[in-house]
Amino acid sequence: MAGMGPAPKPAGKRARRNADTVPQTVLRWERAEAPELPEFRIERDGQLVEFVWPERTREWWQVWIVSPQSEHFGSSDWQVLLDTALVHARLWRGDLSAAAELRLRVAAFGATPADRARLRMVFAEADGLDGGRGSSGGPSARERFGAARLRSLPGGKSSAGDS
Repeated sequence: MAGMGPAPKPAGKRARRNADTVPQTVLRWERAEAPELPEFRIERDGQLVEFVWPERTREWWQVWIVSPQSEHFGSSDWQVLLDTALVHARLWRGDLSAAAELRLRVAAFGATPADRARLRMVFAEADGLDGGRGSSGGPSARERFGAARLRSLPGGKSSAGDS
């Protein structure tokens, strides 16, 4: 039960402080614009041929450009994502062995809800759009039942002093 038991030790006397063993490096951040998917040639059967991006990879690239995460991408992030586009193109050309590598790479950028949760990413605008309601988006208990219908049950903490 919360509030029961001994008080916690002062911070200076705790056995485990879990301090960072390596100091943090603070970098100057500069936002970078997304590059276009490049045109280039590849060697096939001893000849140089124009590489054609799959349409699905072009669509995928545009999704990343307009994603909320992209507001925080620097130039090195876009370079890694550009390399990841090649992995995506391999997958959409039928090379299923590229799937695992693609999944690992896009996870680092917060591609899925689980990835964003692991990276501790949240959508800030969502907090203000729900009109002050709870996380379910529906009316609160106070709005549904009114303050007059809400009462505390016997045996709670507030009733201990009332007896």
